[in-house]
Amino acid sequence: MMPLRPAAVLPAFFLLATSLICQAQDEAKPAPKEPAKEEAKDKAKDADKPEKKSVTEHSLTINGRQVDFTTTAGLLPLKDAEGKTTADIFYIAYTRKGVDNIAARPLTFSFNGGPGSSSVWLHLGLLGPRRVKLRDDGFAVPPPYELVANEYSLLDETDLVFIDPVGTGYSRAAKPDEAKNFYGVNEDARSIGEFIRLYITRHARWPSPKFLIGESYGTTRAAALSGELLRAHRMNLNGIMLVSTVLNFQTIWGAEGNDLPHILYLPSYAATAWYHKKLPADLQTKPLADVLAEAEAFASGEFNQALLLGSSLPADKRAAVIQKMARLTGLSAEFIAASDLRVPLSRFNAELLRGRRLVTGRFDSRYTSHVRDPLSNDAERDPSADAVFSAFA
Repeated sequence: MMPLRPAAVLPAFFLLATSLICQAQDEAKPAPKEPAKEEAKDKAKDADKPEKKSVTEHSLTINGRQVDFTTTAGLLPLKDAEGKTTADIFYIAYTRKGVDNIAARPLTFSFNGGPGSSSVWLHLGLLGPRRVKLRDDGFAVPPPYELVANEYSLLDETDLVFIDPVGTGYSRAAKPDEAKNFYGVNEDARSIGEFIRLYITRHARWPSPKFLIGESYGTTRAAALSGELLRAHRMNLNGIMLVSTVLNFQTIWGAEGNDLPHILYLPSYAATAWYHKKLPADLQTKPLADVLAEAEAFASGEFNQALLLGSSLPADKRAAVIQKMARLTGLSAEFIAASDLRVPLSRFNAELLRGRRLVTGRFDSRYTSHVRDPLSNDAERDPSADAVFSAFA
């Protein structure tokens, strides 16, 4: 064996010395806590985690009758099989006071869509005991915004629970990097289903008639929840209310080869054109219901067939379809021809009132707003959202 050179001996000495020092330090350290004991301690602490909530009493007049109710705002923990909290679900519940037979009192769970939206829209815009004050034309009043009594609330007929899914409102996953476990059609349905199970168990509402109200993607969630509640918890629902329904996304997402949205949107185009007085006189003087009936018949019949035939549609029949579509939608025949009969929603919103430099709303086409670029192919904003969003925010 070759003798070590002095240059090699010095590093070897320091390595040995460092090793001995580290060993001495390790021996001086207290023994690490046993993982099993620490986990058990955390689990016990987590199991005792109380539900955070605030409870107040109120009253509201609906249909001339006073309704006394309790408001509960809370964070309900969801736990895994080992009892550890995985998320806190924020909710606001309104329950009527003085009910003799609580088992017969309906209970309704409500949520909005997105996915990614809290339940604020149905809560403060439609169902809750108080609502955002709007003008008679539907626009929000200028700041400062305010809440007013909602005489149209359903609280006289049913208790209401507004749920914010994980990642919306005040609902959060216990660990930020585990939030992904709640994002997805099935994951979302499971977490909301577990919330509903816990809520009705803690409040002794299993016998109560149970309903769901969902809006937009919330209708998709409601459909998924109906199956989840039955499969996972043997819970039957008495009914589901769908607001702005989307159960099949092929009905709203137009893509090459999918003409279904063009067929289904056409009656709404006709209603919008009627409202903004863009139809010919013979249609404009008719009731909206009659205009819609004609538009629906055309969309499901002649228009549908024209789209199916595509380039094989004879020129004379194509020209006739274009003229009828122009008559029913308020769009020019030239624009429809250039669009190959297929006018996406955003294009329609930008085109209908282009001569006035206005775009129509996406959520509610009665709303309009001025545009910066009158030559834009698509609506650059949604005036129906702009009209009310700030008041809810």
